[in-house]
Amino acid sequence: MDSTDANELLKVMRTIDDRIVHELNTTVPTASFAGKIDASQTCKQLYESLMAAHVSRDRVIKNCIAQTSAVVKSLREEREKNLDDLTLLKRLRKEQTKLKWMQSELNVEEVVNDRSWKVFNERCRIHFKPPKNE
Repeated sequence: MDSTDANELLKVMRTIDDRIVHELNTTVPTASFAGKIDASQTCKQLYESLMAAHVSRDRVIKNCIAQTSAVVKSLREEREKNLDDLTLLKRLRKEQTKLKWMQSELNVEEVVNDRSWKVFNERCRIHFKPPKNE
């Protein structure tokens, strides 16, 4: 998967986090409307969706890092045998750049996840308590 494809995939996969405030505003009632909607069930479903999204994105990013790391290692080994091959050097640098980008995505993921959990907890803490083991 090239970095453009990975970037687009992560963008789509982060939709739930991008829309969490809207989702909470439209599904979790304020105190005055609390009797009309089962907020605990809504929060539980949102919790499960967020958990699944975060786990799947983490898996995608880490798989991409592992694959790209293997390619970088292989290209480095080739490069050591053939120091004059500029095409090989170009490929190696391209893959190294891709690897750095993917590693930075882990940091982005942490920020996105933290923001989502903060918003989730602000609105759902009185309606739903996540399981302790997660």
